[in-house]
Amino acid sequence: MNNFPEFFRLKIGIYVDNFVKWLMRNFGDFFDGVSDGILWFLVKMEKFLLWLPWWVFLLMIFLLGWKARNFKIGLTFAVLIFLVGTFGLWDYMMMTLAIVLTSVIISLLLGIPLGILSAYSDKFSIVMRPILDAMQTMPSFVYLIPAIMLFNMGKVPAVFATTIYALPPVIRLTDLGIRRVPQEMVEAAHSFGSSGWQTLVKVQLPQALPTIMTGINQTTMMALSMVVIASMIGAKGLGLEVLVAIQHIDIAQGFEAGISIVFLAIIIDRMTQGIAKKFEYPE
Repeated sequence: MNNFPEFFRLKIGIYVDNFVKWLMRNFGDFFDGVSDGILWFLVKMEKFLLWLPWWVFLLMIFLLGWKARNFKIGLTFAVLIFLVGTFGLWDYMMMTLAIVLTSVIISLLLGIPLGILSAYSDKFSIVMRPILDAMQTMPSFVYLIPAIMLFNMGKVPAVFATTIYALPPVIRLTDLGIRRVPQEMVEAAHSFGSSGWQTLVKVQLPQALPTIMTGINQTTMMALSMVVIASMIGAKGLGLEVLVAIQHIDIAQGFEAGISIVFLAIIIDRMTQGIAKKFEYPE
């Protein structure tokens, strides 16, 4: 009597498994093409970052930090990145950054149009809301299973899983930003003869940009939080160093790789927040 009745057992997972297998059988060529495209872009991004001289990258971080915040913040960012180099993790940091940037770019290419569509269509928004809730609350490890089935092991499934995990914030906040644009401004644009596209591009998106930038910030941070988990399916970088340190119970290696991820997260977070405030409070 204390055990839950077996009669009420609902095996919903088998339907998801069958759906993923159906995708593999019927759209294998499509996923191969997507995999090749993502891999090409990721490799180009990684090669560029690894080719970039370390001092040039430090200078870029300093200038971006100075522009987004102030001189002291820019200098602090450069020092933090320099410390990662002193740990001997410079190349691993570039590999991690390549995966994060690739995932964020794909998330923005998908998320901003979906957010706009959600803002324009209440029916689409109602459908998307539970899907986004599920994407945000689903344990991140779960995304690794379909990623491996569709793209095998390596960098591509890592980008796929990271993108799925990081996508919801930019969709939600793009939707929110456009919906919060005063209706009077939209009506004024229409009264002056603006088309729907012109109103979106010249009125709604500029007004919603601070909120959208907050979504980009959250998406980037969520992508960075996946680097250790993504290393389990073949993604090299700082996450792999943490994983290896766990396997060997190497406290020193784990601390250096972990604190490097923290430095990267701080820099990305403060930089994107600073850019968002520039749009919100123009000089």
